[in-house]
Amino acid sequence: MAKAMSEFDHRYNMLIERFASEPEPAFETEEQQRFVWGRAWGCNSDVGRLRVVLMHRPGEELGVLETLPLIPELGAYGDPKSGAYWRGEVIPSLAEQQAQHDALAAALRDEGVEVVYLRRAAPGRHKSVYTRDSCIGVKGGMVVTRMGPRIRRGEEAPVTETLAALGAPILRTIHGTGLMEGGSFAYIRPDVAVVGISSRVNEEGARQLEEVLAVQGTRLIRVQIPGYRLHIDGGFVMVHRDVAIVNPAMLPFVFMEELKRLGVRMVPVNHEDPSWAVNCLAVAPGRVLMSDKVSPRTQEALDEAGVTVRLVPYDRVCLGGGGIHCSTSPLVRDPE
Repeated sequence: MAKAMSEFDHRYNMLIERFASEPEPAFETEEQQRFVWGRAWGCNSDVGRLRVVLMHRPGEELGVLETLPLIPELGAYGDPKSGAYWRGEVIPSLAEQQAQHDALAAALRDEGVEVVYLRRAAPGRHKSVYTRDSCIGVKGGMVVTRMGPRIRRGEEAPVTETLAALGAPILRTIHGTGLMEGGSFAYIRPDVAVVGISSRVNEEGARQLEEVLAVQGTRLIRVQIPGYRLHIDGGFVMVHRDVAIVNPAMLPFVFMEELKRLGVRMVPVNHEDPSWAVNCLAVAPGRVLMSDKVSPRTQEALDEAGVTVRLVPYDRVCLGGGGIHCSTSPLVRDPE
C-alpha cells in the first residue's frame, strides 16, 4: 500500500507544528521591541516625554546658497534649475545658524533628551536641518518620508542610513508617487492623528501613512492646508494632552471644530507673534520649547492653560523656512 507521506515529511511536519509561528505579542509591544530592537522605539503622541530626537547641525550643504541669484520680484533667492531657494533677502551666516542650533540642542539635553545627529547631509540639500520632514516616529518605529520639492528629494537616504545605524525599525518608506513630509503630520492623541494635504503631501502619501497607523488602531484625519502653505505645524502643534497652540488664519474651520469635539483646548497666537511662533516642541506634557520672540500675551495664555514655556533663540534658523518643531524629529517618546 502506498504511504501518504514519507517518514521524513511526517517528522518535519510535526516539528514545524510543535515550533509554530507566533503572531502575538504584537510588533509594537514593549516586550517585542526590547527583544528584537533593543528598546521601545517611536511615539504614540506629540506630548509624551521626549527621550530621543533626531537633528542635523547646519553645515557645508548651505554653501549652495552662495550660488543663488536674487529674484527681485519675489524678494527671494532661487535657481529653478537646481530647485534651491531661500525665502526673503536675508541669509544669515552659517556661524549664526550653528550657534542657535547648538543652543537648541543644549536646551534639549538639559531637558533630559538624547540628541542624535544625521550621519551626513545629502550634498546641497540646504534644508536638511529640518529633520522633522524626512522622518516620522510612530508607535514601534519610523516612517521614512518622500519629500516634495526637488531641493529636498535626496534627504531620505541619509535619514535611512542614520536610523539603520541606530538600530531603529523602519515600518514604511513612502514610495511610488506618494509625497509625505513630517511637518504635516501630528498626533492629536494616541488614537487620532492628522495629516495636512498640501503641495508637499498628497493623497497617496497620506494613504500609505494611514496603512501603518491603522494597524496600530490610530485614525488619521485629513486636513486641506490653505493655498500654498506647506505644513500643518505652521498652524497647529499639540503642547499638552488636551491643549494645542494654533494659528486660526492657517487652519480650516472644520478642523478646529473637530478639535473642540475631541476636547482639545486651542491657544491662538496673535498679531504680535512671529510667523513661526506655533512651531514649538513639547518635551513633556505641558512643557514646551519655544522661540524667544513669542509675545508675552501668548506666553500668558499658555501659562493659563497649564503649559510652561522655555524660550530658545532661533530666529536665524527660522529664516530658512522652519522653526524649532521643524528642526527636531522625535524618535522616542514615553507612551501616553
